[in-house]
Amino acid sequence: MDYISKSADETIKIGVQIGESINEPCVIALRGGLGAGKTCITSGIAKGLGYNGETNSPTFSIVNEYKGGRLPIYHFDMYRIATWDDLEGVGFFDYLDTGVLIIEWSENIENALPKDTQVITLTVIDENTREIKRGVL
Repeated sequence: MDYISKSADETIKIGVQIGESINEPCVIALRGGLGAGKTCITSGIAKGLGYNGETNSPTFSIVNEYKGGRLPIYHFDMYRIATWDDLEGVGFFDYLDTGVLIIEWSENIENALPKDTQVITLTVIDENTREIKRGVL
């Protein structure tokens, strides 16, 4: 499915739609450069799953946990993950099948992602506009 977002608010609304469609644990791989809207769409997905708190990029913590919605959400930032040891060290494999894993910089762990991973690619068109493509790995 493809979307065009003209603002951060629209990106969040698209994320809400995606979150509302999730009914079981899954992995969502986010792709896109700096400022593409990965954290915005994560915020929307969390809202769509019924989470009412704040979402922040887990750049320094590697993973943020958001609980209180229909499913627990584990928001990963894999920017600094370079090896299998790094991935195991953050407990990534322990989170699989326990909730919704939303992974920023998923390209860094491509070989570790399950085959049914949902992929959301955000492409910057201009300062406010993003093309958002949704598919499956």
